[in-house]
Amino acid sequence: MDTLSHGLWGGAVFGQKDHQWKWAFLWGMCPDLFSFGPFFLTHFPAILERWRHHQFGHPDHRMIPSYVYQAYHVTHSLVTWAVLMTLAVLIYRRRAWPMAAWGLHILCDIPTHSTRFFPTPYLWPFETPYYDGIPWARKSFMVGNYLAILGTYLALLGYRKWKTRIPATLPSVR
Repeated sequence: MDTLSHGLWGGAVFGQKDHQWKWAFLWGMCPDLFSFGPFFLTHFPAILERWRHHQFGHPDHRMIPSYVYQAYHVTHSLVTWAVLMTLAVLIYRRRAWPMAAWGLHILCDIPTHSTRFFPTPYLWPFETPYYDGIPWARKSFMVGNYLAILGTYLALLGYRKWKTRIPATLPSVR
Protein backbone atom coordinates (compact mmCIF):
# COMPACT_ATOMS: atom_id res chain seq x y z
CA MET A 1 0.00 0.00 0.00
CA ASP A 2 1.25 3.51 -0.67
CA THR A 3 2.49 5.67 2.21
CA LEU A 4 -0.36 8.20 2.09
CA SER A 5 -2.96 5.41 2.24
CA HIS A 6 -1.27 3.99 5.31
CA GLY A 7 -1.52 7.36 7.01
CA LEU A 8 -5.17 7.81 6.08
CA TRP A 9 -6.14 4.30 7.25
CA GLY A 10 -4.17 4.80 10.46
CA GLY A 11 -5.97 8.07 11.13
CA ALA A 12 -9.37 6.54 10.41
CA VAL A 13 -8.87 3.49 12.61
CA PHE A 14 -6.73 4.79 15.49
CA GLY A 15 -7.16 8.56 15.43
CA GLN A 16 -10.79 9.05 16.37
CA LYS A 17 -10.33 9.49 20.15
CA ASP A 18 -9.22 12.69 21.86
CA HIS A 19 -8.27 14.45 18.61
CA GLN A 20 -5.33 12.11 17.95
CA TRP A 21 -5.88 11.82 14.19
CA LYS A 22 -2.64 13.60 13.22
CA TRP A 23 -0.58 11.25 15.40
CA ALA A 24 -2.26 8.12 14.04
CA PHE A 25 -1.79 9.50 10.51
CA LEU A 26 1.95 10.00 11.12
CA TRP A 27 2.45 6.67 12.90
CA GLY A 28 0.66 4.96 10.01
CA MET A 29 3.26 6.33 7.59
CA CYS A 30 6.32 5.91 9.84
CA PRO A 31 7.48 2.48 8.63
CA ASP A 32 7.85 3.82 5.08
CA LEU A 33 9.14 7.23 6.13
CA PHE A 34 11.82 5.69 8.36
CA SER A 35 12.97 3.16 5.76
CA PHE A 36 12.56 4.98 2.43
CA GLY A 37 12.61 8.62 3.58
CA PRO A 38 16.40 9.15 3.76
CA PHE A 39 16.88 7.47 0.37
CA PHE A 40 14.09 9.51 -1.17
CA LEU A 41 15.55 12.77 0.14
CA THR A 42 19.10 11.99 -0.97
CA HIS A 43 18.05 10.74 -4.42
CA PHE A 44 15.20 13.16 -5.11
CA PRO A 45 16.64 14.60 -8.39
CA ALA A 46 17.08 11.08 -9.85
CA ILE A 47 13.57 10.09 -8.73
CA LEU A 48 12.10 13.23 -10.31
CA GLU A 49 13.94 12.42 -13.53
CA ARG A 50 12.41 8.92 -13.59
CA TRP A 51 8.95 10.40 -13.03
CA ARG A 52 9.54 13.01 -15.72
CA HIS A 53 10.12 10.16 -18.18
CA HIS A 54 7.02 8.33 -16.90
CA GLN A 55 9.09 5.57 -15.28
CA PHE A 56 6.85 4.73 -12.33
CA GLY A 57 7.70 1.05 -11.97
CA HIS A 58 10.11 -0.51 -9.55
CA PRO A 59 13.67 0.78 -9.78
CA ASP A 60 16.56 -1.59 -10.28
CA HIS A 61 17.31 -3.39 -6.97
CA ARG A 62 20.99 -2.43 -7.32
CA MET A 63 20.05 1.27 -7.21
CA ILE A 64 18.73 0.93 -3.65
CA PRO A 65 21.41 1.00 -0.91
CA SER A 66 21.56 -1.82 1.63
CA TYR A 67 20.63 0.51 4.51
CA VAL A 68 17.16 0.88 2.98
CA TYR A 69 16.64 -2.89 3.09
CA GLN A 70 17.91 -3.08 6.68
CA ALA A 71 15.67 -0.21 7.79
CA TYR A 72 12.74 -1.81 5.96
CA HIS A 73 13.24 -5.06 7.88
CA VAL A 74 13.25 -3.25 11.21
CA THR A 75 10.34 -0.91 10.51
CA HIS A 76 8.10 -3.52 8.87
CA SER A 77 8.38 -6.10 11.65
CA LEU A 78 5.47 -6.85 13.95
CA VAL A 79 8.08 -7.97 16.49
CA THR A 80 9.77 -4.55 16.48
CA TRP A 81 6.40 -2.81 16.60
CA ALA A 82 5.14 -4.98 19.48
CA VAL A 83 8.22 -4.21 21.60
CA LEU A 84 7.99 -0.47 20.92
CA MET A 85 4.21 -0.41 21.38
CA THR A 86 4.51 -2.18 24.71
CA LEU A 87 7.09 0.35 25.90
CA ALA A 88 4.93 3.23 24.70
CA VAL A 89 1.87 1.89 26.52
CA LEU A 90 3.87 1.42 29.71
CA ILE A 91 5.16 4.99 29.50
CA TYR A 92 2.28 6.92 27.91
CA ARG A 93 -0.73 4.69 28.67
CA ARG A 94 -3.74 5.63 26.52
CA ARG A 95 -1.84 8.36 24.67
CA ALA A 96 0.14 5.61 22.92
CA TRP A 97 -3.01 4.39 21.09
CA PRO A 98 -2.25 6.19 17.78
CA MET A 99 1.01 4.21 17.54
CA ALA A 100 -1.13 1.15 16.77
CA ALA A 101 -1.41 2.61 13.25
CA TRP A 102 2.19 1.40 12.72
CA GLY A 103 1.04 -2.17 13.34
CA LEU A 104 -1.89 -1.67 10.96
CA HIS A 105 0.60 -0.49 8.32
CA ILE A 106 2.50 -3.78 8.58
CA LEU A 107 -0.68 -5.87 8.49
CA CYS A 108 -1.85 -4.02 5.37
CA ASP A 109 1.51 -4.50 3.66
CA ILE A 110 1.53 -8.29 4.03
CA PRO A 111 -1.21 -8.92 1.41
CA THR A 112 -0.36 -5.87 -0.72
CA HIS A 113 3.30 -6.54 -1.47
CA SER A 114 4.58 -9.12 -3.91
CA THR A 115 7.62 -11.23 -3.14
CA ARG A 116 9.41 -9.64 -6.12
CA PHE A 117 9.84 -6.19 -4.58
CA PHE A 118 10.08 -5.49 -0.83
CA PRO A 119 8.06 -8.37 0.58
CA THR A 120 6.98 -7.59 4.15
CA PRO A 121 9.35 -9.13 6.76
CA TYR A 122 6.62 -9.09 9.42
CA LEU A 123 8.42 -11.55 11.75
CA TRP A 124 11.90 -10.02 11.53
CA PRO A 125 14.38 -10.79 13.17
CA PHE A 126 12.90 -14.28 12.89
CA GLU A 127 12.51 -16.15 9.63
CA THR A 128 9.43 -14.87 7.83
CA PRO A 129 7.32 -16.90 5.40
CA TYR A 130 6.68 -14.24 2.77
CA TYR A 131 3.28 -13.88 1.21
CA ASP A 132 3.09 -13.10 -2.50
CA GLY A 133 0.35 -10.49 -2.35
CA ILE A 134 -1.43 -8.28 -4.83
CA PRO A 135 0.92 -5.40 -5.71
CA TRP A 136 -0.64 -2.21 -4.36
CA ALA A 137 0.53 -0.16 -7.36
CA ARG A 138 -2.04 -1.80 -9.65
CA LYS A 139 -4.49 0.81 -10.88
CA SER A 140 -7.53 -1.28 -9.92
CA PHE A 141 -6.21 -1.73 -6.38
CA MET A 142 -5.37 1.96 -5.99
CA VAL A 143 -8.83 3.05 -7.16
CA GLY A 144 -10.56 0.56 -4.87
CA ASN A 145 -8.34 1.48 -1.93
CA TYR A 146 -8.96 5.22 -2.23
CA LEU A 147 -12.70 4.66 -2.73
CA ALA A 148 -12.70 2.59 0.48
CA ILE A 149 -10.78 5.36 2.28
CA LEU A 150 -13.26 7.96 1.03
CA GLY A 151 -16.19 5.78 2.10
CA THR A 152 -14.65 5.25 5.52
CA TYR A 153 -14.13 8.97 6.14
CA LEU A 154 -17.65 9.78 4.91
CA ALA A 155 -19.05 7.13 7.27
CA LEU A 156 -17.01 8.55 10.17
CA LEU A 157 -18.26 12.05 9.36
CA GLY A 158 -21.86 10.82 9.20
CA TYR A 159 -21.45 8.99 12.50
CA ARG A 160 -20.05 12.10 14.20
CA LYS A 161 -22.94 14.20 12.92
CA TRP A 162 -25.47 11.58 14.02
CA LYS A 163 -23.82 11.26 17.44
CA THR A 164 -23.85 15.02 18.13
CA ARG A 165 -27.45 15.46 17.00
CA ILE A 166 -29.68 16.93 19.71
CA PRO A 167 -32.24 14.30 20.72
CA ALA A 168 -35.90 15.22 20.65
CA THR A 169 -37.22 16.10 24.07
CA LEU A 170 -39.74 13.67 25.50
CA PRO A 171 -42.79 14.91 27.38
CA SER A 172 -42.38 14.51 31.10
CA VAL A 173 -44.56 11.96 32.84
CA ARG A 174 -46.04 12.98 36.19
